[in-house]
Order: sequence, then structure tokens, then C-alpha cells
Amino acid sequence: MFLNPVSLPSKSALTKLTALAMAFGVVAAACGSSDSGGSTADSETTGATDSLSGDVVISGSSTVEPISIVVAESFSADHPDVNIEVSGPGTGDGFKLFCAGETDISDASRKIKDEEAATCADAGIEYVELKVGIDGIAVMTSTENDAVECLAFGDLYALAGPESTGFSKWSDADQLATEVGGNGGLPDAELIISAPGPESGTYDSFIEIVMSKIAESREQDAKNARPDYSSAADDNVIIETISSNPTAFGWVGFAFADLSKDSVKLIPISKEAGGDCIEPNAETIASGEYPISRSLYIYVNKAKAAESEALTAFVDYYMTFGLDEAVAEADYVALTDDVKAETVAAWEGR
Repeated sequence: MFLNPVSLPSKSALTKLTALAMAFGVVAAACGSSDSGGSTADSETTGATDSLSGDVVISGSSTVEPISIVVAESFSADHPDVNIEVSGPGTGDGFKLFCAGETDISDASRKIKDEEAATCADAGIEYVELKVGIDGIAVMTSTENDAVECLAFGDLYALAGPESTGFSKWSDADQLATEVGGNGGLPDAELIISAPGPESGTYDSFIEIVMSKIAESREQDAKNARPDYSSAADDNVIIETISSNPTAFGWVGFAFADLSKDSVKLIPISKEAGGDCIEPNAETIASGEYPISRSLYIYVNKAKAAESEALTAFVDYYMTFGLDEAVAEADYVALTDDVKAETVAAWEGR
């Protein structure tokens, strides 16, 4: 407790002494011994909780955003004087803000890229990387599309990769699909693609997991999908587009797709032509059996955490409630106990 003498009344010496005595009594009560019905540590913790205030600014992945929102809402119930701002413009945009020192935490649906890490380093920003959950990327079409039952990585590359610009029908990609190890046999139907754009970690992860090896083998752009499709930062917009067009196609994080599984069809995926077609669900994503799975992260500014009791307390809470209840409530897959322990150790060892 900090006592500011300037705030004391100055009408008389007696008034000052009385005020000081009262203030001392408050301090003494707050620092009471365990003989008075509670340990010193318990009292200090209670006092810190009651007085906790400050700001926590979080931005980044729209995929991780729901987890951070659940954590923020639960944390705020106990700490109403801590102002928490959560936004989800995308992993890449989030790192731009983070490396400019404008945010405390960056939500990310992929690891930070080398060039992003270099930008942070140039700005003198040190961070700790914390894995918080697992998500799969769901590939979807309309519930009315009965012609597509399974897609291989080669099919996905042929439909949405850098060599597919201008393809307006699924069947336009058929020859390319068979050349790059897809199943082929794609229907003669209109191809409408709606998916995240380059600002999204989901976009980066999809290309890295599904397309990059094929693109590199064909000396093509291994970092970008075809540019001529309808991209959206809002996953709900993507799902709405796919659900309202009978032969549409696209992808979002599994959690969003799973919440809308009555309005879109989740397509089983195989890595290779003729391989096992694996449906995305909590079990196949957690086991790694589903081939388009990825880890989710938060990045915390070390210096800001050292300066802010509110930020440190929030991340402490994230390491308990966040890794368990919040991940489940946001419909993601929890880390194994061993990986959770590694995450907590990384935070504690920062």
C-alpha cells in the first residue's frame, strides 16, 4: 500500500496524526500475521487481486481470437478494473502491431515468420512464444454438393494453387490434379472459392501444409494461393458464401466450420491420391491423423509483462483456465499434458 502524505488533511497536527494512525491501521491489517485467521501470503494475494488494474491489448489471429475472448471474459469477472481489448484482424496483421509495440499479446495460428521475428528484434521487442491449443483447417463445400466426397492435397493444389488462376469450373483443375498427385475426377460444375486471404494465419498454414511442397517441386510460388478468389477476414462470411452456393469450395479453421456443420459440408482429406480420407474432428485433429492440423499460439511481450502486473496476471490465468476450459469452450483441441507443461514452463522461464 502506498501512502501519499500530500493527500492528508492539513488543518492541524492532530488531524495529521489521526490520519496517519488510521492509515497505519489499514496497512497493519493488510499485513496481519497468520495468527489472525489467514496467512500473510493469502492476505497479500487478496489485496493484489482487489487492486489489480491496467490495460491488456491483444490482436492477431481470428482463429485464436475466440480463445482469448473466453479467457478475457472470465478474467474480467474477477478483475473488473483491468481493461482487455481483443481483436482478430489476422496473424500477419497482428504481428505488425506487436512488433511495432502497439499490443501486449499477439494471437497466432502459426509460428512467427523469420522476417517478422527480425522486425521485432530490430524494434527491441523480446517475446515468449506459448502454444495454447490445436486446430485443424476444415475444407468445405455446400451441403448440396454430392459430387465431392474426398480431396487429396494434389486436388486442393489444382483447385486453389498458383497454377490455377482463371479456373472457373472444378473440372478445369482435373488434369493438373492428376499431374500433381491428386485423385482427379472433379465435377463439371461452377467453382466458387471463398477462403481467408494473405492477412490470415489460416491462409499461411493452409499453403504451407497443403501446397508448398507441390509448388516447390514445380518451381512455382510456394507462399501464395491463386489470387482470383473471394477472400474474407471474417470466417463467418466465408461459411455464408459456401453455404449459399451449391458448388462453392473453401477452408477455415475447424472450430468455425464445426459450429456451422449443419450448413456446410466438411470434406474428408487425404495426403495422397487413393489414400485414406480422414474426416476432421476433435479426435483426428488431436491425434494428428487429420492431415491439415496446426498448433495455435500466443506471443507475449516480455518487457510489457515485466512492467504490468495486470498483463502478467492475465497470462498466468491463460496458462491455467485458458489451456483447459477456454480451449474447450472455443471448440478447439486441448494440448496433451506434456505439451501443456512445456507451455507453462516457457512462460515461467521467460
